[in-house]
Amino acid sequence: MSIPVERMSPLVSRQVLHTESMTLARISMKKGAVVPLHHHVNEQITMLEEGRLRFVIEGVESEIRGGEMMQIRPNAPHLVEALEDSVATDLFSPVREDWIRGDDAYLRR
Repeated sequence: MSIPVERMSPLVSRQVLHTESMTLARISMKKGAVVPLHHHVNEQITMLEEGRLRFVIEGVESEIRGGEMMQIRPNAPHLVEALEDSVATDLFSPVREDWIRGDDAYLRR
């Protein structure tokens, strides 16, 4: 299945697949890209394919590198900064209804 790449901003692009119970997204972030502080009802697993990301989750800072994973609890305020060009696969459960509705302006800055 071919999934189109959606350019969210000059530094962020994504490919998204929604199923009945989850959303899978492949997110590409150029060095310096920031996903600002936000939260969602979905549990999130981030699997970093390549690069290096800095997360601040509920005020606690951590960093992951290619080959590592991160979990984000539902409703936990978090932000992400790309410290290097990075590609991540994010799994969300349940489905990201906000993305389906187009309520993703925070990614388009």
